[in-house]
Amino acid sequence: MLPTRTLGTTGPAVSALGLGCMGMSALYGDADRAESIATIHAALEAGVTLLDTGDFYGMGHNELLIAEALRTAPAGRREQALTSVKFGALRTVEGGFTGYDGRPAAVRNFAAYSLQRLGTDHIDVYRIARVDPDVPIEETVGAIAELVEAGHVRHIGLSEVGADTLRRAAAVAPIADLQIEYSLISRGIEEKILPTARELGIGVTAYGVLSRGLISGHFTRDRALAPGDFRGMSPRFQGENLHRNLDLVDRLRAVADGKGVSVAQTAIAWALAQGDDIVPLVGARTRARLAEALGALDVTLDAADLAAIEEAVPAGAAAGARYPAAQMAHLDSEH
Repeated sequence: MLPTRTLGTTGPAVSALGLGCMGMSALYGDADRAESIATIHAALEAGVTLLDTGDFYGMGHNELLIAEALRTAPAGRREQALTSVKFGALRTVEGGFTGYDGRPAAVRNFAAYSLQRLGTDHIDVYRIARVDPDVPIEETVGAIAELVEAGHVRHIGLSEVGADTLRRAAAVAPIADLQIEYSLISRGIEEKILPTARELGIGVTAYGVLSRGLISGHFTRDRALAPGDFRGMSPRFQGENLHRNLDLVDRLRAVADGKGVSVAQTAIAWALAQGDDIVPLVGARTRARLAEALGALDVTLDAADLAAIEEAVPAGAAAGARYPAAQMAHLDSEH
């Protein structure tokens, strides 16, 4: 079994690494359904208990995929699985994003559809994907709290919120965790958001620990991205930014090679080393990538290793914003 960490002071105990399932349905080009399900099964068999999704990943496709994987998994593994679900994103038929809806009536509606797609009677951690600027966070969190009271949700989470919003939400109901991007090249939470979460006893589920593959050690300078791949619009993957960021990866590779581990394992191990209150989510889409990621749990970074990693990839060294400007505008965490 894998080591476990607790999501904050009020949340559940989960595996020290969680599986982010988004890429199995959306935003990274075509995915192999059979391999996706096999990867979820392999994760469960290895002891991964936290499966992260969003109701808007492939317009429900990802929840249905997880439901199928859980339904066909051994009963013991299925019963250990915890679902973390994001809601609120509004989509078009063509796949565009048009905003977020955090009204209490919408919260209840989104939850009802997710429960049906997942084939379960409860969601373990439920969170709005981005703050709805037209609805006070107190109202959105209050609606989730009502779902908790009714038994439809076990724990309340948040996603990409700033320190002030975190405080306001925590004043309404217990918050288990904040899901937010955190990696060697995305360290903005260290100044205010992470200290606030720790003060309030809120855990962090860190997504993007490999920065969408950019710092995995597998992304090449001449890689052609498939149509519809989000990274084709991501500033960090564009032109000179890409070359500068991959220069950082080359420096990180030297540290990894010195320890006899992969670049991805080094980056994940760094995130794990930032505190026992942090649970990295790895977006593995294949069993091979999953096995590599899980290997990070066997990597020990001492003070000298951490200093070498810091020298190779200093805070703020990344070239380009982590999202295109239109999406950055939706991030409460960046305001």
